Amino acid sequence: MLKVENNKLAVLWTSRDREVALNMIFMYTLNGKMRNWWDEVSLIIWGPSSKLLSVDIELQDYIKKIIEVGVKVEACKACAESYNVSNDLEKLGIEVKYMGEPLTEYLKNRWHIITI
Repeated sequence: MLKVENNKLAVLWTSRDREVALNMIFMYTLNGKMRNWWDEVSLIIWGPSSKLLSVDIELQDYIKKIIEVGVKVEACKACAESYNVSNDLEKLGIEVKYMGEPLTEYLKNRWHIITI
């Protein structure tokens, strides 16, 4: 496999579509970390995805697996607060914080970004 200089991936999950979450976002972030496709993987929960995750047990169980394999999972605090789900996400082991600055740092540090 070709080794790139910056082998870091951030997946920005904004969709409330659970099929997209299960069959692309979660599958790829989990495998990307487990199979060492990326040195670092971060999953950012932003917007409607925070509400979806707060009410969907299957997605919650999957996110726990993702965290267990070493994916850094973060959620936008402004978004989570707007849906009143900050505590629900924190209980899942997700770091809830204002994400504008961290996302900007990912971009400036040339992380590979997937937005869905």
